[in-house]
Amino acid sequence: MDNNDILRRMRFIFDFNDSKMIEIFDQRDYQVTRAQVSSWLKKDDDPDFRKLNDDQLAIFLNGLINDKRGKKEGEQPASETKLNNNIIFRKLKIALNLKDIDIIEILELANMKISKHELSAFFRSPGQEQYRQCMDQILRNFLQGLQIKYRGNK
Repeated sequence: MDNNDILRRMRFIFDFNDSKMIEIFDQRDYQVTRAQVSSWLKKDDDPDFRKLNDDQLAIFLNGLINDKRGKKEGEQPASETKLNNNIIFRKLKIALNLKDIDIIEILELANMKISKHELSAFFRSPGQEQYRQCMDQILRNFLQGLQIKYRGNK
């Protein structure tokens, strides 16, 4: 999935305003301006649109974890410079403090059925035999399920 689309969806799901978005980035000591946030949220065909890169999305997701769960004591772990759907999915799971059954229920809200074993494969280490790549459809349906859970069936 596109990083900008994920950021747009997160903003909508949790009804974040510009100030809250800036605050989430600030949770990881990353300073952004309202203009930057606005340019990341614009449609792809808008002349003011700017692409959100992987490390910026990782900083946002790590900031979301700090915002939702509280900042850990000591030094913060470094943000990833390269993201994939599995990492994004894992970060959202951590930020929202979700258990496997919660994720399965959220996916069912978006009419997607998945077993606990299939789900656990997304959160395994890439070197493990049972590891499975999280495809866009899974992440998209998870975000759709979150939207239904937090915003209603719109």
